[in-house]
Amino acid sequence: MPLKGIPPIISPDLLHALAIMGHGDEILLADCHFPATSIAAGSNNKKTILIRADGHGIPQLLDAILQLIELDTYDPAPVTLMDRVQEDKEKNLNVQIWDTCLKLLCSKIGHEVSVSYLERFEFYKRASNAFVIVQTGETAQYGNIILKNGLVLNTAAK
Repeated sequence: MPLKGIPPIISPDLLHALAIMGHGDEILLADCHFPATSIAAGSNNKKTILIRADGHGIPQLLDAILQLIELDTYDPAPVTLMDRVQEDKEKNLNVQIWDTCLKLLCSKIGHEVSVSYLERFEFYKRASNAFVIVQTGETAQYGNIILKNGLVLNTAAK
């Protein structure tokens, strides 16, 4: 049953995972090419939650997730993207999904967000520490994005 205020693209499993994430926990939105199952299974001595979101693109999920969480303002770069491999850098491969996600982040947060880029295998290592990996149906190359969860402060309470 849908809930008021919860974007319908957010599954019950994803909603639960977002609700139990703590400050500094990370969520990876992985494209359909990413080895999410093997990375989640081999995570660093903890249980990484693996959620399937087949058929959904990363920008749509990112938009919905940003309605529910805050990014970590204590981290100078709370967003991490998988960098292009050297061959793709030499070809000057344009990664359109980066532009799409960065514009969406800026729109939702109200200002530019600092982003770090990690080499493919370093990104895999970082992903093995994620609290949640969401395997999406995103087909864009280099569509993987890690978000660091921040604080949702109750500004109404005094």
